Amino acid sequence: MLTFIIFIIVISVLVFVHEAGHFLFAKRAGMRVDEFGFGFPPRLWGFKKGDTIYSINWIPFGGFVKIHGEDGGHRSEADSFGSKSITARLKVVLAGVVMNFLFAALLLTVGNYLGLRIGLFTDAEISSATNKAIQVIEVVADSPAQKAGVEILDSIVGFRQDNGSIFTPASVKDVQDFILSHAGKTVTIVMKRPGQVQVFEYPIHLRALPPPGQGPLGVSLALTGVIAHPWYVAIWKGIYDAVLLTINTVLGYWMLLQKLFVSGKLGAEVSGPIGIATLTGQAARVGFSYLLQFIALISVNLAVLNVLPFPALDGGRALMLIIEKVRRKPLDKKIEGTINAIGFAVLLILMVLVTIKDISKYL
Repeated sequence: MLTFIIFIIVISVLVFVHEAGHFLFAKRAGMRVDEFGFGFPPRLWGFKKGDTIYSINWIPFGGFVKIHGEDGGHRSEADSFGSKSITARLKVVLAGVVMNFLFAALLLTVGNYLGLRIGLFTDAEISSATNKAIQVIEVVADSPAQKAGVEILDSIVGFRQDNGSIFTPASVKDVQDFILSHAGKTVTIVMKRPGQVQVFEYPIHLRALPPPGQGPLGVSLALTGVIAHPWYVAIWKGIYDAVLLTINTVLGYWMLLQKLFVSGKLGAEVSGPIGIATLTGQAARVGFSYLLQFIALISVNLAVLNVLPFPALDGGRALMLIIEKVRRKPLDKKIEGTINAIGFAVLLILMVLVTIKDISKYL
């Protein structure tokens, strides 16, 4: 239940931030906004200020903005969407994407100020980090680690030795050397799970001859630690991290689409609402800094997906405006409506398929 509540709050905030971008830029452009709602109808409560109704609605999934003439009508009215220049309309259409990026930068700024757990790769990072840990960042399928119950983000505290003492590694190399020296034997790994106080001990029989590219245990490890920055450093660091996250997200989607078109199969796991809800709950249980980073990741993903030139998405609407600019006249309302309806139907079908996949995986 707690996972569901956290998921609802996260998605509502992210969609609300997105819609707030459309609202603010529409107002700035002189467009009349008929309603700015939190959640979706039926309406629970609202009030009118100026020309706009500000409402709170019963279905708590984000929000919406009703801009006068957004459907292409009322072009003769000065306060309608269609009466404004292409540039003004493009700004309104893409404002939600910009707001999602800025929100991710804000979250990462807060995280960098409070302290984020990151991979430590330089001597400077290692010396300035606190709460250092050797963490599992990948568990290979069907490996001894997976069969024993080792999970991603578990920390290796040490190894229980025959005399009862614990060998405590100081680096990833110490762990790798110990595992290699005990290949083919059964060892007891002492591990700690994020968000939990107690440690766990796993007796694991290490492989003597692991597959190529894998070790006897079947995990990838990284030395991590918590690093906090002064506020003036956290600001530019948050922006930098948001830019880097956006670039990596774009590259990830590009490789995914390449794999889809070349082989007809997705090269990575794709999650829908149930999968995202599950991962949100896991991030919340692991810790506040992980949750901040995960929400920033979702926000960037919403920005990247929405800017794609696909009907029913912000990028598709932007493409229609560019076509209007080239043609020097708008598309026929019926044609544009049909294109958007088809795009929405395709998105809905994809969402249903991914949700079915999530149900079989998570439930």
